[in-house]
Amino acid sequence: MASYQDEAQEGEEVPQSMEQLAESAAPSSLRGVRACKRCGILKTMEQFMNEGCENCPFFDMNDIDGVNRYLTAFYEGQAAVMDPQESWAAKWIRVDSFFPGVYAIQVTGALERDIEEDLENRGLRWR
Repeated sequence: MASYQDEAQEGEEVPQSMEQLAESAAPSSLRGVRACKRCGILKTMEQFMNEGCENCPFFDMNDIDGVNRYLTAFYEGQAAVMDPQESWAAKWIRVDSFFPGVYAIQVTGALERDIEEDLENRGLRWR
């Protein structure tokens, strides 16, 4: 079976949305799924430790302490978002500026105050 890249003619660029979709991640397991407290993307702890968060590359998730600072196991609902800029659901859960992926509808838990201050200084919003 040919991929999108194989079907593209030579010299033709791959659309940005296709590149983002190819880089998106979904939870590899239903056990141990966590939500990022800033953006709400859902992945397993192992995925966060290995890959980090696509939307929050400035979060240091290389060890268990970092993972526990930025993630929560308490969230409600899930929405798979393939095209965030065009999806009404992505706009409704406020992830329309993030990468494609599986997101929590509502995240329970707050970031620590120093992390919130750092995000404010960077001009970044959180859910």
